[in-house]
Amino acid sequence: MEGVSLRNISHTFRGERTVRALDDVSVEAAPGAFVSIVGPSGCGKSTLLRVLAGLLVPDGGEAFVGERKANGQPGLVAYMPQKDLLLPWRRALGNATLGAEIAGTPKRQAEREALGLFERFGLATFERAWPSQLSGGMRQRLALLRTFLIPAPTLMLDEPFGALDAITRREMQAWLQEVWLRDRRTVLFVTHDVEEALVLSDAVYVMTPRPGRIAARVPVPLPRPRPPAAVTEPGFVALKAELLARLDSSLP
Repeated sequence: MEGVSLRNISHTFRGERTVRALDDVSVEAAPGAFVSIVGPSGCGKSTLLRVLAGLLVPDGGEAFVGERKANGQPGLVAYMPQKDLLLPWRRALGNATLGAEIAGTPKRQAEREALGLFERFGLATFERAWPSQLSGGMRQRLALLRTFLIPAPTLMLDEPFGALDAITRREMQAWLQEVWLRDRRTVLFVTHDVEEALVLSDAVYVMTPRPGRIAARVPVPLPRPRPPAAVTEPGFVALKAELLARLDSSLP
C-alpha cells in the first residue's frame, strides 16, 4: 500500500475564458485510507484527481503516490472517471480486463484474475454479457472491477455513483465499503453527497467554490462496517451537520 498527497496544487485553465480552478490545495491520504473530497460543482474536485492520475500538469504544487512524483506521470494510480465508459463492442469480461491489459498485464492473466472477481463484484454469470444488457448498478460495478484490476496501489474514484437512483446508490455504497474492507487499497473518492462521504470515509475534505481551496478536513471516527441505518445514529448526524456547516460557511 502507498499513501498519496497533493501539495499546494494550483491551476488555471486558459483559453477564450480564463478559469482559476485550484488555489493552493493540499490533500493527504494515508496508506490504506479511504478519503473523500466534497464541494460544490466546479470547485476543482475532478481536476485534483486528474492531477494525481498524471493526466493534468498543474501550474504549481506537487502530487505524490508514495515517494513517486505523479506530476505528468500517468499509470501510478487506478483512475475511474465519472462515467463508466464501457466499450459497447467488448463483452463484460473484455471490459473488465481492459485497464489491466493497457497497464501491461498479459491478456490471459488479466482474464483469470477478472473471472476470480466477478462473483465478489456481484457479476457472476454475466461474464459474456454486453454492456447494453447490464443495469446501471451492474455497469458501475463492472467499471469498478476494471479499476480494481489495474495493478496500482491507489484508486481514484470520481463520483462513481452520481448517476444512479437513490436505492441503487445505497446498495453500491454498502457494496463498495465491503469490497474496500477486504482489499484495503488507498482510495481518494470525489462526491457531491455528504452522507455518502461519511458512510465510506476515514476523513472528508471540504472544498470552497472556484477557485477551489480546502475549507476543512473532517475526520470520521465512526466504527466499521457502517450499515445503511448508521445515517440515523447521533454521531453520524452530528458529523453530517458539521460537514454541511463547513460547506455553507465556504459559500460566498
